[in-house]
Amino acid sequence: MANREQEILRRRTFAIISHPDAGKTTLTEKLLLYGGAIHQAGSVKSRKAKTYAVSDWMEIEKQRGISVTSSVMNFDYDGYHINILDTPGHQDFSEDAYRTLVAADSAVMLLDGAKGVEEQTKKLFHVCKMRGIPIFTFVNKLDRVCKKPFDLLSELEQTLGINSYPVTWPVGVDGVFKGVYNRALKRLELFETGGDHGAQKLTSYTLELSDSKLKEIIGDEAYLALQEDISLLDEAGETFDMERILAGQLTPVFFGSAMTNFGVQQFLEDFIKMAPAPGNRNTDKGPVKPEDEGFSGFIFKIQANMDPKHRDRLAFIRICSGQYEKGMNVYNTRLGKQIRLAQPQQFLAQDRSAVEDACAGDIIGVFDSGIFHLGDTLCGEKEAFKFDPIPMFPAEHFAEVSAKDTNKRKQFQKGIEQLLVEGAIQVFKSNSYGVDKYIVGVAGALQLDVLSYRMLGEYGVEMRIEPLAFQYARWITPEDAEPELPQYFSETLRVTDHLNRPVVLFENQWVMQRAEEKNPKVKFLDIAP
Repeated sequence: MANREQEILRRRTFAIISHPDAGKTTLTEKLLLYGGAIHQAGSVKSRKAKTYAVSDWMEIEKQRGISVTSSVMNFDYDGYHINILDTPGHQDFSEDAYRTLVAADSAVMLLDGAKGVEEQTKKLFHVCKMRGIPIFTFVNKLDRVCKKPFDLLSELEQTLGINSYPVTWPVGVDGVFKGVYNRALKRLELFETGGDHGAQKLTSYTLELSDSKLKEIIGDEAYLALQEDISLLDEAGETFDMERILAGQLTPVFFGSAMTNFGVQQFLEDFIKMAPAPGNRNTDKGPVKPEDEGFSGFIFKIQANMDPKHRDRLAFIRICSGQYEKGMNVYNTRLGKQIRLAQPQQFLAQDRSAVEDACAGDIIGVFDSGIFHLGDTLCGEKEAFKFDPIPMFPAEHFAEVSAKDTNKRKQFQKGIEQLLVEGAIQVFKSNSYGVDKYIVGVAGALQLDVLSYRMLGEYGVEMRIEPLAFQYARWITPEDAEPELPQYFSETLRVTDHLNRPVVLFENQWVMQRAEEKNPKVKFLDIAP
C-alpha cells in the first residue's frame, strides 16, 4: 500500500439503518449500481424475474424479501474506497444491527417519506447517538404521496432530538416527484422516468433555478412551492456546520426515491465528501489512532456457510490501525497467543475476492476454524490491549429446542454452537433440562423461524421448538448470589449462559420487579457484565 495515510483518508465505512420496509436494501442496491459495483440492480420485490438484491444472499432472505443478517459490500467510487454495512431492518434481528454499528464510522438513516420516524429507527438512532457517530438522513419513497418535507424535519427534531440541514429538497407536489434541488449548487436535477423500476441508471439533466424553462417543465404550482420553500429554508433553517455534523448533533438530509433512482447519485457524491474517514478507537489502554503503525482490529461478525458448497466459517474484522498484509500473524488478546489470519477476503455480500493488503477502516473476512469469538481484539503482541467490548443485550423470546431425531445429536449441537458463535441466538442451560435440550433466547420470534430453517438447510437437523412464557432475561451480580425468587417455577427460571454466567428468566415485568425488591443487594443487569 503506497501511501497508507492517504489510503486511510479515502476510506468511508458506514452502516445503513432503518425500520423494516423503508427501502434499505433497495437503497444499498442502488448505491452499488451508481458506484459501479453492479450493472443491474435487483429488488427484493422481483420474485418472478429471479433478480434479487445483492445484499440479500441467504436463501431465506430471497424467499421472504427481508434481510435477516448484515452484509458487507465494498467498492471504489470517485477516488474513495467505500465499505457499506447493510444491517437487518427487521426488529427481530436488531442484535446483529447493533453489533454491526460498532464497526461503522458513520450511519445513513433511511426514512419512509410517508411514515417518518418509526420505532426501529428510534432504537438504532439511539445506538448511533451513544457511540457519537455522524448520522446522515435519506428520506425515501418520494415517488409516492409523502408527508410534507417541513413536517418530516420537525419530526426528526421532536422525536429524535437532532437538528437537520436539508442538503437537497424535493421538486414536485403530492407524489408527482420530478427531481431534487441542490441548495449548495443552486440548481435542480430533473429525472426521466424509466420503465425498469430503477434497475438501470436514470438519465437526468440539470437546470439553474433562474432558467426560464423551469416553470414550464415542473409546472406553476411546483415552481411556486419550490421558491417559497427555498426562501423559508434560507431564512429560518439551520446553517450548515460540519463540526456539528461530525459530532452527531446535526444531520444532513437528502430526499429521493431509491426505487426509481431519483436523487441517489447526488446523495452518494455529497455523502462521501461529508462522511468522516476512520477515527480513533477506545481500548483499555487508551485510544488507538488509525495512522498508528501497529496492526489492530476486532471481530464484529462471524458467519458460517456463506458458501454452502464448502461449509466454511468467516470472521469479519474491522481494521482500526496499521496495515494488513497477506499471511501476517496477529495476537489474539482473549486467547493470549499469536494466530495466523488465513484466506483474507473482501466482499460484495456473498461474492468474495482475495485481499493482498488493507488498512484502517477496511472490513476483511478471514477463515475461522472455530477460534474466534465476537469482540475479539487482534493486535501486535507487544501492545496487548483490548477494544471496548461489544454489548450483549437480553433476549425477549425464549424456547426449549431439541432435535426431533435423536440420532442427529452431534449435528444438532454443532449447529446450535455455530449459531451461538455468530450471535444469532443466545443459549442457556438449566439443571431442570436434559443434556440434549437447550433454552434458546432471541430478540424476536422470527429468529426462531430462521433458526429452524438454517438448522435444517445447513446441518440437516429438523428442530423441535417449544416456546416458553419468559419475556425477560437478567444477568446476576455478584455471580455467587442466590437471590430469593418468586416461589412458582413458571414465573422464574435460574439458568446459566454460554459463558456459565448466572441468569434469571422472568415471565413478566411484575415478577422481575418483585425479585428486585426482595434482593436489594443483588444487581439484575440488562446488559451482560
